[in-house]
Amino acid sequence: MTTNTWSQETYLRAYRFAAAAHQGQRVPGTDFPYLMHFSFVAMEVMAALWAEPEHDGDLAVQCALLHDVIEDTPVTYEQVAQEFGAAVADGVRALSKDSALPKAEAMADSLRRIRQQPDEVWMVKLADRINNLQRPPEYWTREKIYAYQAEAEKILEALGASSPFLSARLREKIDAYAAFAVGR
Repeated sequence: MTTNTWSQETYLRAYRFAAAAHQGQRVPGTDFPYLMHFSFVAMEVMAALWAEPEHDGDLAVQCALLHDVIEDTPVTYEQVAQEFGAAVADGVRALSKDSALPKAEAMADSLRRIRQQPDEVWMVKLADRINNLQRPPEYWTREKIYAYQAEAEKILEALGASSPFLSARLREKIDAYAAFAVGR
């Protein structure tokens, strides 16, 4: 019998912290509160942990819930480290794009930094892109949709070895995503 490799208390602490940090933010292109995004990313990670229990579940779940707090809120690396420890803060920092870099270089830099982290951080990036491969905003062009799909391919290629479960899920999402470009 497989058991959870993450604790509910750790989940709740990280969830509350992320919800407070992202308070008032919306999922881009929707009226949904941003907490839905990081909840869905954590759900993908937890499903993978059920299938692949050899991973450090607490690290993976905390990073999933907190993955955007440094990039998208005033929360600092130091605050995350103080509250959740250096391993979680290092993972969240690696998952955060460097805003000082040109957009074209930011993803490659982030993937390089993620690859220096434990597999659990890699899993979060896979889960993040799985969640982001939903219907794109109506204002996205066909070219933007194809570019986002191509970027997802790069993520899968760079990080897919960390989780067969999430790699298969991401492959399905990538393959289905091209349908959103039809008619644009």
